[in-house]
Amino acid sequence: MILNHIPALRERGWQVIDAPAYADVWQRFGGSVATHPQVIEQLAELAQIPVRYLGWEQGGQLQAAIPTWGRHLALSKDVLKRHGKKGLFDLGNAELILPAASTAGARLRHAGRYLSELNQGRFSGLKAQTEQLAMARAHEDLSKKFRYNQRRELRLLEEAGGQVRPISDFSSAEIAAMYCDLFQRRWGFAATGAQHMAEVVERLRGLLIGSVLLLDGAPIAIQLVYRVEAPEWISVEYVNGGVDPETKAFSPGSVLSFLNTQAAWEDAKARNKPLRFSFGRADREYKDRWCNPVTVYQV
Repeated sequence: MILNHIPALRERGWQVIDAPAYADVWQRFGGSVATHPQVIEQLAELAQIPVRYLGWEQGGQLQAAIPTWGRHLALSKDVLKRHGKKGLFDLGNAELILPAASTAGARLRHAGRYLSELNQGRFSGLKAQTEQLAMARAHEDLSKKFRYNQRRELRLLEEAGGQVRPISDFSSAEIAAMYCDLFQRRWGFAATGAQHMAEVVERLRGLLIGSVLLLDGAPIAIQLVYRVEAPEWISVEYVNGGVDPETKAFSPGSVLSFLNTQAAWEDAKARNKPLRFSFGRADREYKDRWCNPVTVYQV
């Protein structure tokens, strides 16, 4: 849409606000990992691309807010590429829940993809996109046989000298080193954002959750999983992971997915909130075992 390149038309109905005002709207109405104020602030600072925050006011009060990079929503891969910073950091194909009142109906004209179904009614101008996201099923919705097999694999790993340790036991540098090494071993190429991984982990450290699997003291599986809590739900983003292929007999990647999703579901139930645990784009067969595909939208 040509008009989308003209700021005055794109921002019609919106007003410029500051970062604290955006954070306040997020805390009132919620969002996802990729729209969380800390994530936006820290990763935009790393990229050295200023964020323009916009607010949608109704009845004298902000009812919606968005972080933007030009005509795109902030943290856009397209904008990073245009600035020569492709792959600076990795959030995968993260679910985007923008902060807004449930009936705000704010007109969204900034380009964005993987916009959650929760944005419906909060924003207008959304169009369904072809790709879907993979959203983790509750453990009780997984088959009994599947759950039994995961627990059995964990038991066999522990009997062979395996350990499960909280990711919080490790420094940001250690997490980054383990992740980049195991990712390289699993896929045969470097992880997106490997060069700045330690700094990204440090900047988002407070949001990182999950465990690390070790065998004879050496890491064999790790996942980058970030969590934020909104007033009405919990958003978890599983960015990517790495495993040691030489230990595939223990299915460490599957065991770790079982442990990390189980812990997240238990946390959500304890807080009596729905959990949105995104595995990113529904594009791999293994995700079918863990997730349901969900419709997402774009502008």
